Amino acid sequence: MPRAYLLEAGLKDSYNKTPLLYAAESGHEGVVKLLLERGGVKTGSKDFYGQTPLLLAAKNGHEAVVKLLLERHDVEVGLKDHSYGQTALSLAAERRDGAIVKLLLKQDDVETDSKDSSGRTPLPPHSI
Repeated sequence: MPRAYLLEAGLKDSYNKTPLLYAAESGHEGVVKLLLERGGVKTGSKDFYGQTPLLLAAKNGHEAVVKLLLERHDVEVGLKDHSYGQTALSLAAERRDGAIVKLLLKQDDVETDSKDSSGRTPLPPHSI
């Protein structure tokens, strides 16, 4: 099967994962950049668990990928996963990843008081 077909922007597997989701989750900055430059990718696409490329990159500590995604105008910072209702900020804060937390806090649409399914917010009230 030709590689170009495998990297087709909208292609999804049985977990509803696209090439962009896999690249973001694995921290493959070059592949993420290539896919974003090619166009036709949906940065808000969700896998079976409701995780977006931004959520997966933040969850796994891939700062460079988070930066690339945040440069886009179509990335929604406040989207939550289906499993626990966590945002990218929640996941980065849970990992205690200060660099990614700072990147996310610079975004206009970040919600610091968004609650997950357990009622927890990403940051303690007096930490901001």
